[in-house]
Amino acid sequence: MSPFETVIETPRLLLRVPRMEDFDAWTAMMADEDTARYIGGVQKPPVVWRAMASIVGSFQLVGFGMFSLIEKATGEWIGRAGPWRPHGWPGPEVGWGLIRSKWGQGYALEATTACMNWVVDVLEWPDIIHTIHPGNANSQKLAQRLGSTNRGPGKLPPPLENETVEIWGQTADQWRARRGA
Repeated sequence: MSPFETVIETPRLLLRVPRMEDFDAWTAMMADEDTARYIGGVQKPPVVWRAMASIVGSFQLVGFGMFSLIEKATGEWIGRAGPWRPHGWPGPEVGWGLIRSKWGQGYALEATTACMNWVVDVLEWPDIIHTIHPGNANSQKLAQRLGSTNRGPGKLPPPLENETVEIWGQTADQWRARRGA
């Protein structure tokens, strides 16, 4: 199966490879200062386009990337989540970002749980991290709900080398034990 055919289904979401039809909603998410604060900051449409192209290119190059999150009930694009590991990244990451109107409804937990299962079962990653800004309490809480712990300060590659992040994570064995597999 081509990586572009990968679809993960959860009770409320479809996780699929980003498409151009996601661009306007993705751009709106990255224009929202509160939402974008810890995921790269507010970005103009050309920067969002390059980020989307990079994620889609990751599927082509390495067989994975962040998925678009589609709410099944409405067909609405509500964010992105999934595996991410650009060159020089501090480890194999499962990351997330949701539009503000969907915060606090369990979508991030639902999506990241599915992604954690996928990277452990399909990609066979032995370790999974989350790079989280120290001020991002919501993402820290989600990481804790996933069973990850704060491993301390991390360093991102250029052009993000000046971003402050902590590395949260767990091993695949810890994830398997937590989910009861």
